[in-house]
Amino acid sequence: MANILEYKSRLSDAGSRKFETFSYLPTLSKAQIRAQVAYIAARGWNPAIEYTEPQHATGAYWYMWKLPMFGETDVDRILAEAEACHKAHPDDHVRLIGYDNARQTQGAAMVIYRGKAE
Repeated sequence: MANILEYKSRLSDAGSRKFETFSYLPTLSKAQIRAQVAYIAARGWNPAIEYTEPQHATGAYWYMWKLPMFGETDVDRILAEAEACHKAHPDDHVRLIGYDNARQTQGAAMVIYRGKAE
């Protein structure tokens, strides 16, 4: 078990906090994010975009950016909305969620833009 890493994530250090599974991995490239969005679209999950201030990211409440994109399968459109949210809120975290209608839950959730930690 010596090769298992401890992530030094602390509430007092906003820059160290982890969110969802992908935040424990190296930062995803644009191509890798695109592949994840394509996966969400291919599964028929409804994409939604949320954002929040880095200091509040550990809370359950994130602000919704517009309504979920019900039935949207165009990867470029989904990415354009995420980028528009990021441009409107450049200091905030922006995450993409794929809602799975069949299971009535989130099928995927990932922070795709990290805000500035205070």
